[in-house]
Amino acid sequence: MRKLIITEKANAARRISTILSDGNSRSSTSGGVTVISFETGGDEYNVVSLRGHIIELDYPEEYNDWGGISPVELVRAPQVKNVRVKSILNTIKSLAAQSHEIIIATDFDREGELIGMETVKEIGVDMSMVKRARFSALTKGEVEAAFENLAEPDERLADAAEARQIVDLSWGAVLTRLISLSSGQVGKNFMSVGRVQSPTLKLLVDRHEEIENFVPVPFWNIVGKFGMLAFKGDHETNPFWDKDEAEAVMSVVSDEKTGKVCGFDVSMKEEYRPAPFDTTQMQVEANKIGIPPTVAMKLAEDLYTGGYISYPRTENTEYPKSLGIRNVLEKLKDSEFKSEVEEILSQEKIIPSKGKRRTTDHPPIYPTAAASSDKMKGDKWKLYELIVRRFLATLGPNAEAEVTKCSIDVAGQMFESEGYVLKKPGWKKYYKKYLKNADVRIPAMKVGDVIDIRSMSIVESETKPPYRYNQGSLIQEMDRLQLGTKSTRHDIISKLFSRNYVQGNYMIPTPSGIALTKSLEKHGGGITEPDMTAKLEADMMSISEGERTLESVVKDSQDMLYEVATKISTDSEFIGQEIKAALHSQQHIGICPACGNNMSIKRSKNGNFIGCDGYPECTRAYPMPRGALVQTTDGKCDVCGLPQLRIIRKGNPPMIQCIDPKCTSNTDRNELGLCPTCGNGQIRIMFSKAGRRFAGCSSWPNCTQTYPLRPRGTITPAKRSCTICKAPMLNFGTTEECINPDCPGRKKRTTRAKKTEVEDTPTE
Repeated sequence: MRKLIITEKANAARRISTILSDGNSRSSTSGGVTVISFETGGDEYNVVSLRGHIIELDYPEEYNDWGGISPVELVRAPQVKNVRVKSILNTIKSLAAQSHEIIIATDFDREGELIGMETVKEIGVDMSMVKRARFSALTKGEVEAAFENLAEPDERLADAAEARQIVDLSWGAVLTRLISLSSGQVGKNFMSVGRVQSPTLKLLVDRHEEIENFVPVPFWNIVGKFGMLAFKGDHETNPFWDKDEAEAVMSVVSDEKTGKVCGFDVSMKEEYRPAPFDTTQMQVEANKIGIPPTVAMKLAEDLYTGGYISYPRTENTEYPKSLGIRNVLEKLKDSEFKSEVEEILSQEKIIPSKGKRRTTDHPPIYPTAAASSDKMKGDKWKLYELIVRRFLATLGPNAEAEVTKCSIDVAGQMFESEGYVLKKPGWKKYYKKYLKNADVRIPAMKVGDVIDIRSMSIVESETKPPYRYNQGSLIQEMDRLQLGTKSTRHDIISKLFSRNYVQGNYMIPTPSGIALTKSLEKHGGGITEPDMTAKLEADMMSISEGERTLESVVKDSQDMLYEVATKISTDSEFIGQEIKAALHSQQHIGICPACGNNMSIKRSKNGNFIGCDGYPECTRAYPMPRGALVQTTDGKCDVCGLPQLRIIRKGNPPMIQCIDPKCTSNTDRNELGLCPTCGNGQIRIMFSKAGRRFAGCSSWPNCTQTYPLRPRGTITPAKRSCTICKAPMLNFGTTEECINPDCPGRKKRTTRAKKTEVEDTPTE
């Protein structure tokens, strides 16, 4: 028999071919498309990979005229399928005509089912020829088992994915056109709106408003330190909301030298293992180690197609009994985790932890093959190690900690202390590099003991606003509210950045992001609320379960969208005014002192810059600060009269500076001293595109002298040169140091000292 295998990606095609042919496959090119061929078991196989969706959903061409077609007309407009890569489809059609069986081997999820099904339907084959290979890992065992037990394609699963395509296209197109036309933002500057994107943006705007409107409330804590270990004890009333009350208590205890132990309890606390990784939790944990969700998903996809981990898009947090955990561990013996793996294998029983979610399509994310840091580099290795260590943590024993609770009476005032000592690390031994627990020791005591007071202090503080979302915590909240899916949430967040609705690591909404959200809240018929989106998600899920049909879900969605679109269309004038005002404030920098025109942020092929709206008569232009979050201000530079910006960089306090980098208000602050290499330029603080600071000569590119700088903290020039290498001297707190890490004098000092300052200094 001749068989045709259709995969979703080229890597998967190569790996499946290698596994099924035992490495005896061959490649050829047909019409510019790679075809992998091999023979096995008396059958001839051809393997062709798609590039994700090669068939796209869109509106007919006559509906692409934004000015001629009312957005409301799009709600129930027909949608058509266009072939995006005809060469691949033609190759598949030609090979299918010679084949007796067609096997869909795309990713086993809704999108994968649709990608495969829409392809075979487009070429018009007899569906009785079509089979489905379902696997959760590109390992030899899983792939061979999948092809030995081929299933029927799942029409309902494909319909659920197609319903999402139809719904997302109509909502995105209708709302985006309505808002963009209302605000006059068309062409490349269109205002993107979506049924998942908009409620996600609202989460960030609401949190931003909470923080901006937050009024801190002062409070006071009375803290004592006791015994030889100087362990901390908090007054039982902490916090005090009345300063007089706190000071009254402090006056009672401040002169006391001893306290009396009136309660002492030691107990063991069992600390349970974490749940296995689903997609959301993997992204959250990856974000904590510096891998953003979008990058994490790309790396996870590469690890999956490379055969190193199981399928990374899953909501399951319970390993199936069929997984064969001991077999997985045996494979990991050939990795850098050999000793940890052998410890777990030596357990009498290996009973994995379970999470709250259980699905039957894919297992939780787990490692499927050994790897080493010698061959796998950078963030890919960091993510692989995280997945391995999480897997090991779910198999280790529970941890045990000794928890001590102590009550101390000081002149009738009670102080409470709590100690924590990890006694049995259990699963934490394998996952400790991602944990922050530290022991807090309290010495053994008994009731009635008298203990010395080392110090008593009253600490003033104030309530803090809620934390801003980072990408990891936002994905968690989207998951909780059922905004989007495990496969799309990271893309939604990327879109918020690309449309300039949010900026920075802490996703601060821009004026346009805030104005868009506020307008949609007021005029959008509820599309910024998660309930509407969650209902549509549930409806689409019900298609795959056979409870609804594609047609009924699409009709309900269209009815809902029509109501929303009609309301927005009626209020379009108000929406336009609100968004235009916000865009002006976002792009308006200030007044040009030369001609009196506005200065605003301009776009060019080389990036954004600040320019005068009076161009070409006025040619004043200045670069945007590199690698920073930039906010506009109402201030003017005292030196040159140009507008000022508020610059925010990670690890440093916000700074107000003139838009002209050559203004003396900037150069005086950033100049560290004369360049010892050229003798003409000044060594200045500079920033890379990524926002990392370093010191470089102002005569660049004629002089290329640079020095690394510490990434955090204030840098103060000592206003003198090193007596040995002539490089500028800097002040760090109470110490003075040469900026040159290769200075012989600096090396001698650090060798005699602790070498810590050199270790803390990054290289660019």
